[in-house]
Amino acid sequence: MPTALANGVTIAYETSGDPAGAPVLLIMGLGMQLISWPQAFVDGLVQRGCHVIRYDNRDSGLSTKFDGAGVPNLPLSYLKNIVGWPLRPAYTLEDMADDAHGLLEHLQIPEAHVIGVSMGGMIAQVFAARHARRTRSLTSIMSSSGRRGLPGPTRAARNSLLRPAPSGATREQLIGHMVETFRVIGSPDFPMPEHELRANIGRTLDRSLCPAGVARQLVAIAANGDRSRLLKQIRKPTLVIHGANDPLVPVACGIDTASQIEGAALHIIEGMGHDMPPQLIGRLLALIDPHVQGKMARHSQAA
Repeated sequence: MPTALANGVTIAYETSGDPAGAPVLLIMGLGMQLISWPQAFVDGLVQRGCHVIRYDNRDSGLSTKFDGAGVPNLPLSYLKNIVGWPLRPAYTLEDMADDAHGLLEHLQIPEAHVIGVSMGGMIAQVFAARHARRTRSLTSIMSSSGRRGLPGPTRAARNSLLRPAPSGATREQLIGHMVETFRVIGSPDFPMPEHELRANIGRTLDRSLCPAGVARQLVAIAANGDRSRLLKQIRKPTLVIHGANDPLVPVACGIDTASQIEGAALHIIEGMGHDMPPQLIGRLLALIDPHVQGKMARHSQAA
């Protein structure tokens, strides 16, 4: 696995497709790894002539871990965020966006189409505003502007995300624990086959496991707060995709994200939750392909 020294940290990455193709930078979500991108999605972009770059965010996968920063107290951080008290994250979403910028510099790629999901969508938003010259287009999937007043996760989704794994759990118990979480937040109309979900989780566990990193990333999200003012600075072609049935980041968050970015196209997918199930890969690619090719009409519609 190649690595790059980017923004002072080691970033593990992988490239696919023709280097002369349209560069597409994929940014994953909370605690996820570059292998968390569905292979069919990556292959579909490659087949459409894209040069795909995916990487592990700091504190996940094979990239630099910030264990020296300790494990944050999530309940206390949550309360501080609710009442508006300042948080002291180990790093910020701006730092994470600068990691992506450093990776493109390392690869000598002057600009890229930036696609992020969930927390990765937040990082992509920050990247597009902070590094406009490096951005050809922005695609924000199942993400949010962070604006106060937007609905939060359902109780079941929040509890599932924050529920710790059993102490001393075996590999199979960890897989079962994570399967339960993905079932709660996943797409109700497009459930991922059990064997495929378990295999995907097993691969990520075997590659890396860093619960403390997930906690540090959560605090970075909370500390970033409202990005509305930042989003209004974005002038690049923007596509916002969101599931109508997302229990973790409700669809109102996607609608709000699109409303904050001038000319953004919004596509709401009925039956989609907070995941990228195999049944929806073709539809996602069909939305993203014309956007990357510069043929996306700027309007909002359901998909």
